Amino acid sequence: MSLSISDIKRIATLARIEVSDAEAEVTLHKLSGILGLIEAMQAVDTTGIVPMSHSQDVTQRLRPDLVTKTDQRALFQSIAPAVEDGLYLVPKVIE
Repeated sequence: MSLSISDIKRIATLARIEVSDAEAEVTLHKLSGILGLIEAMQAVDTTGIVPMSHSQDVTQRLRPDLVTKTDQRALFQSIAPAVEDGLYLVPKVIE
């Protein structure tokens, strides 16, 4: 895919970016290089390649699923200013 200066200016307009002619020229060369790289990557034959979810074949370290903290609900509710049926009561803020 080849781009032109008018394409770069249109993209800049859509992105609400003001670019000068010199900046548009530099951006044209950079975007053309990126698009060329993408075209080269798409040209690679990937038949028979299994898709991967990660670039490295790693697995998560697993830990035992053990309870590490005790239930302190009764303690917290005992020091709350207002509790009813296990719920914290707060002042009404919306009329």
